[in-house]
Amino acid sequence: MMIPVEGHKNLFRDENTGAILNCDSFAYQNYINTRNEKKKQKNEIEKLKNEVSEIKSLLLQLINESK
Repeated sequence: MMIPVEGHKNLFRDENTGAILNCDSFAYQNYINTRNEKKKQKNEIEKLKNEVSEIKSLLLQLINESK
């Protein structure tokens, strides 16, 4: 059974475990979306870093070949 937490309409305490649960599905979905967006941005940054590193390597190779 879930007991409402006083002063918080979306928080409930689990009678068995004592854990407080947030039952606001809209806030949870926003959290998931934000987390996924951050992961996507992090992956994009890593991809760009790798591409810049590859370009740098190719430029150094061209410089060394022209000497």
